[in-house]
Amino acid sequence: MLTKEQLQQITELKSVCEKEGGFELKLNEDMLETRDGKSKEDFFHYEEGRLVGFLGCYGFGNKIEMTGMVHPEYRKKGIFTKLFGAAISEVKKREISTVLLNAPSPSQSAKEFLKSIPCTFEVAEYQMKWEAAVLQDDSAVIIRPSTSQDDFEAEIQLEVACFGFLEQEARSFNERMKELNSEDMFIIEAEGRTAGKIRVSETNGEAWIYGFAVSPELQGKGIGRKALSKVVNMATEKGLPVFLEVEARNAHALKLYESCGFRSYHSQDYYKYESKI
Repeated sequence: MLTKEQLQQITELKSVCEKEGGFELKLNEDMLETRDGKSKEDFFHYEEGRLVGFLGCYGFGNKIEMTGMVHPEYRKKGIFTKLFGAAISEVKKREISTVLLNAPSPSQSAKEFLKSIPCTFEVAEYQMKWEAAVLQDDSAVIIRPSTSQDDFEAEIQLEVACFGFLEQEARSFNERMKELNSEDMFIIEAEGRTAGKIRVSETNGEAWIYGFAVSPELQGKGIGRKALSKVVNMATEKGLPVFLEVEARNAHALKLYESCGFRSYHSQDYYKYESKI
């Protein structure tokens, strides 16, 4: 587990790097705060007691995402290469099939590093913020907490059907989310049955929407729009700004979010590490 001091050091370094680069880093603070300590996922580089380099690994099923940063005054000294090498060595000990490197789209220093390793562009992801829209409140769609084993099994199948997870990957990922208890899990009900799922993380005074899925056979009926509207209403009633992430290749989801009042404000590029793990 990371200490409060380490988390503070990461936050301070992140602020410096973002200010210098004019972009936002995706460090998954909610996951950093809930590390279970079972595996080495975070890598640090200090100079004279000062944190100047950091790389974090984030597991999603059989996939690892990596994001990191180096203080502007300490770049071009091989620090990130060292952190990346240590992270890859650790990943090789685990049954991981895919490593994705995450970089803010405008970051030139990230692009320079990516040229030095075997990787290929995979996908762009947009961060979106809800601004304003008239939201539907339809009683035909119900949002309720996920509480039972049946709910858990339904979430597994939705991960498989909507996100392409293998069942065991989905099960492992959801079991860990349940253990960490850092997000609110909700079941979407419509037409008298479980129609989908959604997760909401409330961190640092913000609400983030993740894992939003509607069963394929029920898509195209407006269920997703009504469910999303309800979740946004729940968050805004608490006075929280609402954010989410969506991959650029998911044009249908992007259009849905935009129609509900979400606007893109930042993007991240993902590169697939091509060397054998």
